[in-house]
Amino acid sequence: MGSSSNSRSSRSNKHGSVKQMIESLKTHKVNTLTELCRIERVAVTSESEDELQAFQEPLAAAWEYYVSSNQMLLELRGLTRNYPASSTLVEEARRLVGEDPDSSRSWNTAWLCLVKIRDAGLILSCAQFEAQKPEMWGGRYPTPEEAEQLTRCFVYEWTQAIDKMLRHWRSAPVWA
Repeated sequence: MGSSSNSRSSRSNKHGSVKQMIESLKTHKVNTLTELCRIERVAVTSESEDELQAFQEPLAAAWEYYVSSNQMLLELRGLTRNYPASSTLVEEARRLVGEDPDSSRSWNTAWLCLVKIRDAGLILSCAQFEAQKPEMWGGRYPTPEEAEQLTRCFVYEWTQAIDKMLRHWRSAPVWA
């Protein structure tokens, strides 16, 4: 009798925990890469089709909110303290994801944007654009050599940050 009671209690606790996770997604109480990935791992390993269905919409909305609320940019900038990531990286990635018919392969807007940043050459193009700005040089235009040096610094640090963020996924969050 104790075993069956423990089993029922365990299922009940897990169901309650799932409800709490879904509620935290809906209310945006969870809005960091690490926590959203933790909940996503629970969702994709769910043994119940009902639980999987219950997670789908709130998880997709939470990832969209993570990107649109600028939390992704804030976390990216936290990883690029020496050469802060440009908001153009995220804005351009969101635009490209929105135009990409393959973006429907995942519920995870952040992952789609990070992959787009990495694979669409956005790091280099945004770095070159930022390095040319006079405000980066005290109001003057940089020499080509100066701009190239700053571009390399941006590219190195931004690439490291994007790679670090992408390591949160052991496998791509895509529909099977």
